[in-house]
Amino acid sequence: MTIYNETFDGVDFSHQDLSNAYYEGCKFYLCNFSRTNLRDAQFVDCSFIEQGAIEGCHFEYADLRDSSFKSCKIAMANFKGANAFGIEFRECDLKGANFSQASFSNQINHQMYFCSAYITGCNLSYANLERLCIEKCDLFENKWNGANLQGASFKGSDLSRSSFSEDAWEQFKFQESDLCHCELEGLDPRRVDLTGVKICGWQQEQLLEPLGLIVLPE
Repeated sequence: MTIYNETFDGVDFSHQDLSNAYYEGCKFYLCNFSRTNLRDAQFVDCSFIEQGAIEGCHFEYADLRDSSFKSCKIAMANFKGANAFGIEFRECDLKGANFSQASFSNQINHQMYFCSAYITGCNLSYANLERLCIEKCDLFENKWNGANLQGASFKGSDLSRSSFSEDAWEQFKFQESDLCHCELEGLDPRRVDLTGVKICGWQQEQLLEPLGLIVLPE
């Protein structure tokens, strides 16, 4: 199924099978995708919220495995409990989106799992990512300002060229991650575990400033 430039207002897509569907230039206003099968579906230049609205579309418990959203406006969307393993968000507006209880991992057994997600160039300001596990994934060039990252784990992920609120660093785990070209204001190495974290040379000054150290140019 391939659909271009259509508007869907208040449509209930819940429990439908939209796997492998392709939407481009479409508008979805207050639509319900709860428990919908959107596996391998693609959305390009689509909008899931009307301008000025304070509520977006609903994707609660949807199957979003390997689905793709490129250059989409998905602010204030509700992804609670969605299966988002392998999902792709590229250059999307996800401000205020709720990912509570969403899963980005494939649980092999009780102790073994691996994550898959491609979230790059997105605006995740004020999004809710509390206690999410998105490890060893591409998460670069995103805006995380004001996002709820409490208890989240981004270990081993590429977080380069991203921006975070100053109070975010103690909320989530990011050991072994790439923080190159991120502004590190508020990051106190005495209070967080920086094991294996990668930074650029110019970031040393920001990182050492809380310790009272002054880094002089060579």
